[in-house]
This record gives sequence, C-alpha cells and structure tokens, in this order.
Amino acid sequence: MKNSLKICLSVLAIAGAVAFVHAQGDQTPIKISRPANTFGMPPIPVSLEGFTGEVLDALKFDLYVQGFSIVSAADAQYNITSSGAGVGGRVMDRYGKKELLARSYSGSGRAAAHAFANDIVEAITGKPGISLNRGSTARIAFKVQPAGYGPGEVYISDFDGRNAQAATSDKAIVASPAWVSGKLALCYNSYALDHNPYIFYHDLDTGKRKVIARYGGSSISPSVSPDGTKIAMVLSKGGLPNIYVANIDGTNVRQLTTDDEDSSPCWSPDSMYIYFATKVNERRTLARVSIAGGDIQRISTAGAPNPSEPDVSPDGKWIAFTSQSGSYFNICVVPIDGGNPQVITSGEDPSWAPNSRTVVFAKRSAGERYTLSVLDVFTKQAKDIARISGSDSEPAWAK
Repeated sequence: MKNSLKICLSVLAIAGAVAFVHAQGDQTPIKISRPANTFGMPPIPVSLEGFTGEVLDALKFDLYVQGFSIVSAADAQYNITSSGAGVGGRVMDRYGKKELLARSYSGSGRAAAHAFANDIVEAITGKPGISLNRGSTARIAFKVQPAGYGPGEVYISDFDGRNAQAATSDKAIVASPAWVSGKLALCYNSYALDHNPYIFYHDLDTGKRKVIARYGGSSISPSVSPDGTKIAMVLSKGGLPNIYVANIDGTNVRQLTTDDEDSSPCWSPDSMYIYFATKVNERRTLARVSIAGGDIQRISTAGAPNPSEPDVSPDGKWIAFTSQSGSYFNICVVPIDGGNPQVITSGEDPSWAPNSRTVVFAKRSAGERYTLSVLDVFTKQAKDIARISGSDSEPAWAK
C-alpha cells in the first residue's frame, strides 16, 4: 500500500521600513517607522553583495516572497554583504547608519541560506521569517499528477520546491493533503482502498498510516485544527456533502452543517471555528460554524463571485480564497469577518505561511496543468517553484 518514508522536517507580517529625515543640522536623528501591512505596499529595497550559486538563489527567493526587492547597493535601504567564508554575512541599515545583523552559519548551501534569510527578515522587520519551521526548513505538501490528470501521489518539499520526496506510492487518485499541527504527519484523501475516497492519517516519521474516515459516499477534504486535536472534513454519509468534525484519530464524529454543497473546511487559529464554502439560496458563499454546532454565519465577499477554498491566516486577520468568474480563477483576500475583497493574482487554492503574509497557491499553465507559486500578498510579488511532474496542485503549508 505504501513504502516506508523517513522525512525530517527540519507570513509573518513584514513591515515596510520608511525613513524620515528631518533637516535640522548634523545632529538630526533618523526615525524609522514600520507601518502596518497594506495592499499594494512597495517592497523593501535590499542589496546582496558577495553571494553566489545556490546561496544567492535561495536568498533571492526567500526575500522576494517576503516583500523585499533586490536592487543595487546604491539604491538599497539595507546592504547585505557576504562574510566571504561559508554562509553568513552582515546587514547594514544605510539610513540608520548601523549594523543590524552579523552572523555565520554552520553547514553550506540552501539550508544555511534559508536560516540566514530568516534572520535577515527578523533583523529588518522585527518579525520572524518563514524559512524555518520547528528548527528545519519550512515545508509544503501538495498533489502531483504525472500525466497531468488522474492518478497521482502526495509529495513534500521545501517551500521553494527543493528536496521533494513522495509521501505516497499508491498509484491512485489522491487529494487534499493537510498537515497535522505539531507532528511530522499528514492527513489526505486516497482512493487506494476499494477505489473509494477515504481519509488517511500518515505518520511521516515512521511511514505508518491508517484510515480515519471511511463512510458510505464521500469522505473528503480533511483539515486539521491548529491545536492538532481535531479534524474537519466533508462527509456525504447523510446524503449531502456536509461539514463534520472528529477527534484526530477519527473518533467522536459530529455533523455541524446541513446545507447543500459544503466544501473546503479550514480552521480559525484558536481551533474554535470552522470556515468553509457553501451554498445559501443557490448562491456560493463563505461561512463559518462553531465546533460546538449552531447556526452558520455568512462571510461577505461582495465583488468576488463564487468564493471557495478558504484558508484563514495564522494571525486570524485574513481569509484567502479562490474566486471564480467563468473560466477565470483569482486569489482574493478579505478581512476575517468579511468585507471588500482584494484580488491578489490569478490562481487557485491558497495556503497561508506562518507569517500571515505569504501564501503558496496553484496556477493553471499550458494544457490545463498546474504549477505551484509562492506569493507575497501585500506587494503581490510571486515566484514559481520547480514543477515535480505533470501537474502540481492543492498545496498546504506546514505550520
């Protein structure tokens, strides 16, 4: 049914720094302010000097998708220079005329460069970077279909697409990988048993897995609570596809909704609410429901039709979702309680990074296949990651 797998998994609000110089003589202080994130904000200009090869490549990728632009030393607000030996260097604030960071890192290559990028982001913005998760390079999980459609496997890679490994070897339809918070484990759909969509719990450290949802009809779209104790899912065992919640081992299953066509559950950061897409009066909408049950609360996304695939930011401020108009799909972001959505880019199925600023999403490419891309929401800067094979979609960022 599978091969044993050993995987060691080794958006932060980046604030733009704006310098205000008050011309009052040689003793004039320089004040650096860090305004709140705003849509369309300019990237922070930095220079990279003395870096080469995969270290330079990793630094460029990491900083770009966290709201920085790479410019010349003369045009940069912050100069980042290599120490010349191994991986490391220093960060100088040209306006404040002070050193913000000086550090070297054991090891070499991309892993050390990710660690350096993490510290650069924190030194400049005061917020943690996205490059590390529980001491190792941050990871994403996603679906890979070698033929571009049909059977596929669940894969795991670094968030920039490097060091990819297959988590399954089912040669069956797979879907909806979701990380189990605080553990090296995934939940996902696979048709490997009986050619039906069951939900599996997969321990990536031991390679062991088990079915935790196997009912008549569909058992799909698993989503694990941030506290790691519960799982939300869509079951049609009652006739309609509705939202259910259970313990992480699949026990104590409870139905939360009774509407038609519920889909794509995700969690609030406090693990007390489930957000999802549904139909109300024949119109697609986003909604939420308490894990204790009760009435659903609609979430307005006026101007963004046919919302689906919501994901709540880890800081609880935003919902990223997919909006469909005809054959066009856009990634949109709306405040947690609804409002006027911002169209960020074309694409589908967004998943927030821990910084509540960066997302990974799928975008259609030639031949209706998908490529994964990492996006900074507030500057709209995006970078594609390397395609594994055929079509790569349904990404989930480990948190």
